[in-house]
Amino acid sequence: QVQLVESGGGLVQAGGSLRVSCVAAGRPLSKYVVGWFRQAPGKDREFVAAVRWNGDRLYYADSVKGRFEISRDIDKNTVYLQMNSLNPGDTATYYCAAGSPISTLQTMARRGYDYWGQGTQVTVSS
Repeated sequence: QVQLVESGGGLVQAGGSLRVSCVAAGRPLSKYVVGWFRQAPGKDREFVAAVRWNGDRLYYADSVKGRFEISRDIDKNTVYLQMNSLNPGDTATYYCAAGSPISTLQTMARRGYDYWGQGTQVTVSS
């Protein structure tokens, strides 16, 4: 079992930046792909970004490319999502997930992940 805990969400003005973190407990993340998803009220949960633990592949949704950056700290068993140039459309609950997806398609889909955190709220004001 892997327990994931997100933190770092909050309220930020449009154009601002925020970094959310995902700390894992129970097992090291070294064997997993770790992803970030987000869900706005009334909408489906959507893929944001993911990283293979060895760092050789990064994945981003088109909507966040060039603005968001995913990274990981192996020693801290933690994954970060740095979010820049935020806009109100980025307002959502952000979830961290870990799993073993076997393709790019699965990496960018909820079904590729077995473990989920409880989420952290990010609100961007205009």
